[in-house]
Amino acid sequence: MRTRVIALAVTLLILAGCASTTPAATTSGSPGGPAAVIGLTYIPNVQFSPFYVAEQKNLYSTPTTLRHHGTSEGLFTAITTGSEQFVVAGGDEVLQARAEGTDLVAVASYYRRFPVRIIVPGDSTIASVKDLKGRTIGLPGKYGESWFGLLMALKGAGLTTDDVTVQEIGYTQQAALATKKVDAIVGFVNSEPIQLQAAGIAAKVIDLGDVPLVSIALVTTSAYATAHPDVVKAVVKGTVAGMAAVVADQNAAFQASTAYVPGLTDSTTATGAKAVLAATAPLFQSADGSVSGALDASAWDAMSTAMVSAGLLKTAQPSSVAMTNAYVQH
Repeated sequence: MRTRVIALAVTLLILAGCASTTPAATTSGSPGGPAAVIGLTYIPNVQFSPFYVAEQKNLYSTPTTLRHHGTSEGLFTAITTGSEQFVVAGGDEVLQARAEGTDLVAVASYYRRFPVRIIVPGDSTIASVKDLKGRTIGLPGKYGESWFGLLMALKGAGLTTDDVTVQEIGYTQQAALATKKVDAIVGFVNSEPIQLQAAGIAAKVIDLGDVPLVSIALVTTSAYATAHPDVVKAVVKGTVAGMAAVVADQNAAFQASTAYVPGLTDSTTATGAKAVLAATAPLFQSADGSVSGALDASAWDAMSTAMVSAGLLKTAQPSSVAMTNAYVQH
C-alpha cells in the first residue's frame, strides 16, 4: 500500500510536490528578444495546464519559456537572480519573502480559492479543526501554504500549535495517513484526497474555515514590471487565456498537457490526472464562474494583517506594494 500511495504522489504532484532536480524548459511566442522565463516550480503536472495550453495555442504574444526547476532551488531563487522573470507562488509566500527584503509583486491570480485542507481517515472522529486538539498532524514542513494554512486554521478554531503535535513528514502525507503514523495530514483539495481515493483509501476532507490567506498567483519583481510593462501584460494575458481555455475544455487541456507531462498516456495515470484537472479547474474561477486573473486588494490587506498578528510577517505588506492589477486586461 505504501508503495502504491507514493507512486501516485509522484504521478499526481501538487504545486508543493516532490522534487525534480532537472530543469525542464520549453519556449514559445514571437521571435525577437530574450524570452521571459516563467518558473512553474517542481515537476510537470496537469495543474500547470493553463501554461501548457497557452504555449501550445500561441496565446503568449511575447517570447516565453516555461521552466520547472524543482525543490532543489528555493522558490524565489531564480527570480531574484534574474534567471526567471515570473514564478507561480502563494500570496502568503510572497508576503513573507517581501517582508524579508525580496522584491516581489503579484500581477495576476492563479488559484482564486485557497486549496489547503485537513484530510483524515474515513473512520476518524475528527470532524472539524477544533477536533484536532491533542492529535498528530503531518505536513511536508513548517513552510509554505500548508503550514500557513494550518496555523491560521488553528487560530480560527481557538487553538495553537501547543494544542497539537505537528510532524514534518516531507511529501509522504498519503503514506503517513494510510499507515496511521499521523491522525491527520495537511494537503491540497486537488491532490491528496484524489490520490487517496485512487489508492482505495477512505478519507474525509476537513475545511479550514475562514482562513484569510490568498492562494497562488503569477508573480514577478517590481523592477522587471517597471522595465518591461508590455511583456508583463502579454504574459498575464496569455496565462489568463490559458486558464479560461482549461475551464472551457478540460479534455483539450489534458491533451495539451500530454506533450509536457511524462506518462499521461498511461491509462492509470491518465485517470488520476484527469481527476486532478477536474478538481483544479474550479480553482481558476471566481464565484460567478468567470476567469479574469484580477487580484483582490482587500483580501491581500486582510492576509497581511492576519499574518502580522500571527507572527508570520516581520512587517506589514499592504496590497499597494505586494500586488497590482495594472497588467490585467479589463
